[in-house]
Amino acid sequence: MKKLGASFRDPSGFLFTRDDVLYRQVNQVYAPDYARLMDSGLYEKLVKAGLLVPHTESDAKPADEKNAFKVLRPERVPFISYPYEWSFSQLKDAALATLSIQKRALKYGLSLKDASAYNIQFFNGKPALVDTLSFETYQEGEPWAAYRQFCQHFLAPLALMAARDVRLGQMLRIYIDGIPLDLASRLLPARTRWTFGLYAHIHLHARAQQRYADASLDEARAGRTIKKQALLGLVNSLERAVRKLKWKTKKTEWGDYYEATNYTEAAFAHKKQLVTEWAQRIRPRLVWDLGANTGVFSRLAVGDGYAAAFDVDPLAVEQDWLQVRKEKRKNILPLVLDLTNPSPALGWDNRERESLGQRGPAGLVLALALIHHLAISNNLPFARIAESFAGLGEWLVIEFVPKDDSQVQRLLRSRKDIFGEYTREAFEAAFRDFFKIVETRQVQDSARWMYLMRKKTAKE
Repeated sequence: MKKLGASFRDPSGFLFTRDDVLYRQVNQVYAPDYARLMDSGLYEKLVKAGLLVPHTESDAKPADEKNAFKVLRPERVPFISYPYEWSFSQLKDAALATLSIQKRALKYGLSLKDASAYNIQFFNGKPALVDTLSFETYQEGEPWAAYRQFCQHFLAPLALMAARDVRLGQMLRIYIDGIPLDLASRLLPARTRWTFGLYAHIHLHARAQQRYADASLDEARAGRTIKKQALLGLVNSLERAVRKLKWKTKKTEWGDYYEATNYTEAAFAHKKQLVTEWAQRIRPRLVWDLGANTGVFSRLAVGDGYAAAFDVDPLAVEQDWLQVRKEKRKNILPLVLDLTNPSPALGWDNRERESLGQRGPAGLVLALALIHHLAISNNLPFARIAESFAGLGEWLVIEFVPKDDSQVQRLLRSRKDIFGEYTREAFEAAFRDFFKIVETRQVQDSARWMYLMRKKTAKE
């Protein structure tokens, strides 16, 4: 039995695994609220709407028998992601899903006691709540306990991404409990004070936080009551503020990669054919597409499995997510990731949020049109790249881009060519230390090469 590192702050219960099966223990202290959730009909409504990950009640042995009320077996999310890995529209969709859940909960006499972005995961192609224990019985007159958390986890980063720079979403890696509102207020341009939603929920909210900074929770709430209709008005106001936020996308370095690529039509078609052919042979349950751009090859490789499509370019990931959403795909998740500085283990004891590597291994790793960026733009030796990729998954489809390729020459225009070891022979030698090269094919009408590799076992 193993308790999950991300599930320990709430006395209502926690997640644990046994024999690789995920369970959630509901503690006695949460029994009345759990009964209210299940008996009210809210659970069924949210599951039907795709806003809550479903569970079944289990007869499995609790992890903490002394405090246990029930053991649930939630449906497992194929890939856990974090808010600092989401595109602008993904974070916005997650925010709107949270507000929709709160509005529905109020109709059933319940309320969200927290509004953490980490309680949302992308499940069946939509943002959904994964924490069944986030609900509490609504008490007339009580303010929304999760208001500040929602503003810090969702509204503040979205406002900064829209009004300043989309890369400010990465601040969520630093501020794991959301961006402080006083900091967001200082960073936002003055014009946002003329937007009612941002003025009320960020600027004024930040001033109120400072005013009550030294007060206890009871003192801060003293005399503050809010009727249910007014509470719904607050949630609607937040929803309007979120919906009005737009990211005015600008051209980024690789956002139009496939329009500017040096591939001929025949070469691109052959590359797609090879990826499709090899993926169908492997039939991976989980695909990691590193450097996925807008997800063209993720779609070819995913099959009946699930694909996490990573790219460093926020515009490419945004375009990929909007396409996934339009196609109503349930098995592709685009994510923002700098492979040279991937998501680390974060939070208390470095165990609350898992690193990228801890969320593997993948059945198939795609590394297409990527090796030259790692080796030349980032000065990474082939041996270090090979070792890293070997830790990510069993199978690898990788593309070697020779030095005379126009995309490599583009990288070398602004720097001295110190890459004498950047050769196909050196590439193959480095990767053979960690992988068995199963198949090698030159891309038609191109000088590029495609490789199908399998990670070596201990005996090999």
